[in-house]
Amino acid sequence: MEWKLNCKLTMPNALAEKLSAWGFSWAGLRDNRRGEWWLIAQMALILAHLLPATPSPVSLGLHWPLALRLGGLALFALGLVLAGQGALNLGASLSPLPEPMPEAALVTTGAYGRCRHPLYQSLILCSLGVSVALGSLLHLALLVGLVVVLGFKARREEDRLCSFHPEYVAYRATTPAILPGLPWLDWRSA
Repeated sequence: MEWKLNCKLTMPNALAEKLSAWGFSWAGLRDNRRGEWWLIAQMALILAHLLPATPSPVSLGLHWPLALRLGGLALFALGLVLAGQGALNLGASLSPLPEPMPEAALVTTGAYGRCRHPLYQSLILCSLGVSVALGSLLHLALLVGLVVVLGFKARREEDRLCSFHPEYVAYRATTPAILPGLPWLDWRSA
């Protein structure tokens, strides 16, 4: 009984400490000083993926093929695997905000050798997987919204990464941003 009580008392403190370490503050939520609004938009779009397919293929008189549903689930699973790889590679430098932590090391290997924002890539793959699996126009719109938000969020993050890590400019010139070959998601410029 005592352990459960201690756990309940320390969990909010641990969460508060982690949020503080990432730079979250009430002031930041008001004025977006560390990119909090991009994170809120991202989280809202991700949570909206829990909504049912609208309109459902059946309501449009369509039979959504099993191959598409399974393909969508495979894309979703691939996105989860890539997210795990990206998070492990980033380690202690991981932050949900586009403002890098000042003491964070620049990571350019592993998933970060494939693209500069593998966690954003994984979110897009997961969203695409849900859209394909459900055959939902709503989820397709959520995917487009997520692509827009993550594109802007990544650009803000890169501006700050160039300030913290001068070597980021060379890395940015040679490594795709999020998805290679797609102009909004791959800008390789100095």
